[in-house]
Amino acid sequence: MNYRKFRADRLFDGYAFRQPDSVLITDPAGRVQAIVPESEAGEDVEYHPGLLTPGLVNCHCHLELSHLKDVIPPHTGLIEFLCSVVTKRDFDPGLIQDAIRRAEQEMYANGIVAVGDIGNTADTARTKAASRIRWQNFVEVLGFTDERAQQNLQHYRAVASQLEDSLAGSPVPHRTSLVPHAPYSISPLTFRLINEGTAGQVISLHNQEHPAEDELYRTGQGDYLRLFRIFGLDHSPFPVTGRSSLRSVLPHFTNGQTLLLVHNTYMPQEDILFAAEYAAQTGLQLVYCFCPNANRYIENRLPDVGQFLRLGCRTVLGTDSYSSNWQLSVAREIRALVEAFPGVETAVWLRMATLEGARALRWEDQLGSFEPGKTPGVVRIEPDFSASQRLL
Repeated sequence: MNYRKFRADRLFDGYAFRQPDSVLITDPAGRVQAIVPESEAGEDVEYHPGLLTPGLVNCHCHLELSHLKDVIPPHTGLIEFLCSVVTKRDFDPGLIQDAIRRAEQEMYANGIVAVGDIGNTADTARTKAASRIRWQNFVEVLGFTDERAQQNLQHYRAVASQLEDSLAGSPVPHRTSLVPHAPYSISPLTFRLINEGTAGQVISLHNQEHPAEDELYRTGQGDYLRLFRIFGLDHSPFPVTGRSSLRSVLPHFTNGQTLLLVHNTYMPQEDILFAAEYAAQTGLQLVYCFCPNANRYIENRLPDVGQFLRLGCRTVLGTDSYSSNWQLSVAREIRALVEAFPGVETAVWLRMATLEGARALRWEDQLGSFEPGKTPGVVRIEPDFSASQRLL
C-alpha cells in the first residue's frame, strides 16, 4: 500500500501541536495510520511549509445567500443588514445556483470538511448532493406569530424533506434538522413546536447580536420594530418579559438538544452563567459559535471571546455567509481572533476549528483529529492564517 506521509513546520493533531519532526501517515484514502518521528517515517515524506491540521469545520454558514456577495456594504449595522437581506433575495435562480456552487468549491478547496449550514429554502440541494463536504442542514424557521405557527412549521418541514430526498445519494454523511432563527423572529408556540420536534438533535440559534434584541424582550420597543414593519407588523409580536432575550427563550429548550448559540456579540457574563446553570439542570448541551469576520463586516465589533474561554464554555467557529463576509475561510476567522486576542494560545483557536467543531456537529468519530482510523482530511494553513489549502 502506498501510504502518504506529511510533514510541516508545525503539525497540530486536533488536540495540541506535535514535536517539530513529526510525520503524519495516512493510507491513500486518507485514513490516519500514525504520527511518528521523521526518523521512523522512511522515504517519500512530503514537506509542506506552514501548519498541518485536520480538516476544518465551519459550524455556521448560509450557503444559499452566496449570491449576496458584495451586495450589502460593510458596517451597515445589524438592523439595516437584516432589512437588506430580507428585501434583496429576489435574484435570477441561475445566478443563485452558480454562486452556491462557487462558494461550495471555495470551502472545499480551503480544507473545510463539514459545515453547519443555515437555509430557509432547498436552493442548496443540487450542490450539496454532489459535494464531498459533510452538511448539517439547519432548516431555519421564521415564525413571528402563534397563529401561523403550525402552518409555518409545515412549510419548513417540506423544505427539510426536499433536502433529505435530494441528499439521499450523497457520497458523504449529512443530517437535517429544523431550527429557530433568532429570538426576534420566533413566537412562543413556534419555539415549543421546534423543541418538541428536535429532541436530542443538533440545532442552532442566532443569539444577542445587537443590544436591541434584549430591549425587545425587556420593553417591547427598539430598532427591531423596523424589521417587523417589512413583515406587516406595527408592533412587537413577542411577550415583554423584562429579561434579556436569552433568559426569555432558552427555557423553551428542554429535550437534550445540542444548541449552537451563534454570534453572541452582546452577551453579558450574567447570561453566560445563567445559560450554563440552565444547561446543567436540563441536559442541554450548549456550544458558542463565533464568526468574527462577519461581526466586523456587519457591526465592526467582536464579541468578548476571551470571556467565554475563561468561563469554560464550549466554543467553535463559523464563517457566516457571503452576505456578511469577504471570504468563506475558517483560517481567516482564526486570524481575526489571533489578532484580537493575542494572549490566547494558537492551539485554542485550532481546536475550535477542528476537534471542537467536529464534536459540536457530532462527527468526531471520523473528523477533527489525527487519530488512527479517522479520515479527517489534511489541511495546510499559512503561518499567518491568511489562507488554507486542502491536501487530502
